[in-house]
Amino acid sequence: MHIQDILVKYEATPDKLLNILHDIQNQSEQSYISESDISALAKYLNTTKAAIYGVVEYYSMFSAQPRGKYVIRVCKSPICRMLGGQDMLNFIQSALNIPTNETDAEKLFTLEVSECLGHCDKAPVMMVNDELHVNLTPEKIDSILSQYRQNKTKKL
Repeated sequence: MHIQDILVKYEATPDKLLNILHDIQNQSEQSYISESDISALAKYLNTTKAAIYGVVEYYSMFSAQPRGKYVIRVCKSPICRMLGGQDMLNFIQSALNIPTNETDAEKLFTLEVSECLGHCDKAPVMMVNDELHVNLTPEKIDSILSQYRQNKTKKL
């Protein structure tokens, strides 16, 4: 979808900014908000590119850098860490052969951490795009990654 097709769906008011950013990023094949998107949005909302970048950089759910088709967010809250979250993060890094905040060579997975995913009672947890995965174990992670690898061609 072209940026102009997204913008016309929204009233040009500052209170629509987060919704527009989500829509732009969700329509991007590389799950990010490009510099040209930011320029068009700033013009549409009659604000500065710096103001838009400030919002994009502040919220961890947005990215100004291209990412993989599947963005994996591992919770790093104290509860998740106490219940093995760091071990699960290390396992994912090893399984994908990438450090945190990087994308694998296939451009399929990007690995990130999140302050809290809000499911402490099911820790450790992670999200892949918008899908929550709970009570993680290495075996469960292998199965999840395998599922996403098999579905490369469609967005889950």
